[in-house]
Amino acid sequence: MTQKRKYTLDKTDKETLTKWYNLMTLGRQIDDKAPNYLKQALGWSYHAPYAGHDGIQLAVGQIFDREHDFLFPYYRDMLVAISAGMTAEEIILNGISKPDDPSSGGRHMSNHFAKPEWNIHNVSSATGNHTLHAVGVARGIKYYDTDGIAISSQGESSTSEGYVFEAINGASNEKLPVIFVFQDNQYGISVPQKDQSANRRAAENYRGIKNLKIMYCDGKNVFDSMNTMFEAKEHIKKHGEPVIVHANCVRIHSHSNSDKHELYRDENERHCVRMSDPLTRFRIQLIHSGKFTEEELTQLDQDAKKIISAAHKVAIKAPDADPKSIFDFVIPEPYVSEKYPDGTHDGSKGEKIKFITALNETLKAEFRNNPDTFIWGQDVANKDKGGIFNVTKGMQQEFGKKRVFNAPIAEDYITGTANGMSRFNDKIRIVIEGAEFADYFWPAMEQLVETSHDYWRSNGKFSPNVTIRLASGGYIGGGLYHSQTIEGALTTFPGLRIVYPSFADDAAGLLRTSMRSRGPTIFLEPKALYNDPVAETVVPDDYEVPFGKARIRRQGSDLSIITYGNTTHMALRIADKISKESGKEIEVIDLRSLSPLDTESILNSVKKTSRALVVHEDKVFAGFGGELVSLISEEAFEYLDAPVKRVGSTFTPVGFNRILEKAILPNDEKIYKAATDLLNF
Repeated sequence: MTQKRKYTLDKTDKETLTKWYNLMTLGRQIDDKAPNYLKQALGWSYHAPYAGHDGIQLAVGQIFDREHDFLFPYYRDMLVAISAGMTAEEIILNGISKPDDPSSGGRHMSNHFAKPEWNIHNVSSATGNHTLHAVGVARGIKYYDTDGIAISSQGESSTSEGYVFEAINGASNEKLPVIFVFQDNQYGISVPQKDQSANRRAAENYRGIKNLKIMYCDGKNVFDSMNTMFEAKEHIKKHGEPVIVHANCVRIHSHSNSDKHELYRDENERHCVRMSDPLTRFRIQLIHSGKFTEEELTQLDQDAKKIISAAHKVAIKAPDADPKSIFDFVIPEPYVSEKYPDGTHDGSKGEKIKFITALNETLKAEFRNNPDTFIWGQDVANKDKGGIFNVTKGMQQEFGKKRVFNAPIAEDYITGTANGMSRFNDKIRIVIEGAEFADYFWPAMEQLVETSHDYWRSNGKFSPNVTIRLASGGYIGGGLYHSQTIEGALTTFPGLRIVYPSFADDAAGLLRTSMRSRGPTIFLEPKALYNDPVAETVVPDDYEVPFGKARIRRQGSDLSIITYGNTTHMALRIADKISKESGKEIEVIDLRSLSPLDTESILNSVKKTSRALVVHEDKVFAGFGGELVSLISEEAFEYLDAPVKRVGSTFTPVGFNRILEKAILPNDEKIYKAATDLLNF
């Protein structure tokens, strides 16, 4: 049995009641004052008032232990933040987006409150997506056996999101220490709960999930909320399973300052919710109890007003943002190799190994090197199988089920919990198979976007240290969902490193650098090369390849081919063929790293050869090659003796039939024609 409820008006001492009232009146006064900043053009252009959620928000902040717990508030959680210890000054700095704002330095929307150094995490505007981060950090809490819990707070409408179900399903399956707080005010902006789900109470949609406790409380009532949150935390500590706390609230005001609730709520409804004001009711309770006089509470109101006035004066005088700072904290500085600064080796000593072997051996070596390294994904660990392609073969046997394990078929969950677990400690390094094939990664894009701007959005206070492995590309007869390559889309996101090796040594070196670096890296693996002899090389022990450093695979003076992945080998074959036929020498640049990009090597080569051909497996239209052509045209136009050409896939999906696949994907014949056309221009 969990511990019985302990808070009642009669049994709670005056000191505690005074503290609670201080927090509640301070929060409400700021909540009411926030719209004035927008009216005066001072900021706070986004404000979601919390009035009507007072009881549950006070309780969430009060049970939060900043030394051990992790808190993920949502955009309406002003009182949660204040109750957890954030000051009026910090709240106002956030509202008016000053660089001194502890949440994000003014980079994120106002009303997104955070203090990462206290484990109050900066969360997204994509409502509810932080549930996955809470689950991930709870995995860290459980693995490292620490005395803490994760708390995820959100409105009831966000529980309709698929990734919220993934989070709760996964947390119950893994029995993780998470409290999911649903603050139910019956509206998602203007959409009523009846349009969200068949169950009136959102928590009922999760009824029947094993290892999950569901508790209900009156989120307007301080004592009921406090007792329920206290019981939820005790339940986790005793039973080791997640809890949903469903708090019934009211929304007294509009959804936000861009909403007009008069358009969809009649006066009677609005009157009723005003009459349910939790602060007014709490104040009446305190007076009727005889523990406080009207004058005492009025004095506390005045004290809060003075605190806010002083905080306002400090916040208004705080410096404004420096435009030059936009380039700070886009992505952390990577691990730098001292042994292989340019990512090359002579390749003369040792035995050649396959691309897939290089990946497998590097993963194992890094797991031995850093005991705080983890990997999960679909099919990564099942008896003698290690993923669809056996890249992770033998890893669970050596490193155990707690470090190497299977995930549900839920790409958002795989990616989101990686982001979350990395929040537990900066020393953690995580590798995930983001999807069994790159084509299946799209459901995780919402979480990938979060991961891409977490470092920037938190003003450098948090970096997801995650390597996302994706088996990419065609030439295997895979067709739709098994043969696409997606770097053209991925490279549009600042904050991500994108690498795409062509040979076994680069696969090993880039993977090692990714796993040793802070920040997220997308590691694209051309699966057609896993066992292809053309990709075999000698791989030195502890080999490392720096990001943003291309490799000249073949020297030449008459044409530059800029390429990566599967097409690197085609380009090399064509270069050798043309050399034998005509004596013309083609330089082949293997980019290896797409973001960051080695612009210097590209431009130096083009300036030398005066001709450029960009070759990649992705579609020509809107593919990554367009960026390379633009770079060459802008920076080396005067050196060109011919137009820059591209070879890539047709603007179609990749077909399953081998005849169709051949017609769609680039091949030796297409590259040969483009290269000879340029040489003869």
